[in-house]
Amino acid sequence: MANAKYVLFEMSEDMKMRTYEAVEMAKNTGKVKKGTNEVTKVIERAQAKFVVLAEDVSPPEILIHIPYLCKEKNIPFAYVPRKKELGYAAGLGVSTGAVAIVNPGKARVLLEELSNNVKSLIK
Repeated sequence: MANAKYVLFEMSEDMKMRTYEAVEMAKNTGKVKKGTNEVTKVIERAQAKFVVLAEDVSPPEILIHIPYLCKEKNIPFAYVPRKKELGYAAGLGVSTGAVAIVNPGKARVLLEELSNNVKSLIK
């Protein structure tokens, strides 16, 4: 796995695909924040319900603080392989390294399932 020094756990391919699906569903029926700065702000304000990070961000130091903030605020987070697909799922025409779901909308049940699965993976 690329950038293994900051990736804290390995997710199954199914979980990764369901994470993209949750971001897209939340974008369409709820509210998401995109980009490292916006995501950091909503985590610090404890407004994020779920955070998604791209594994292929370079350099990885751009996102390295986010998992620690999430743990501090007890906000579940997950990893997906590609920032381009994450940007697309979030409704952007460009890549993004981080997305925070602020209001899950119709993705609420899917997010609860993902959150429970992620909690069992975090060391």
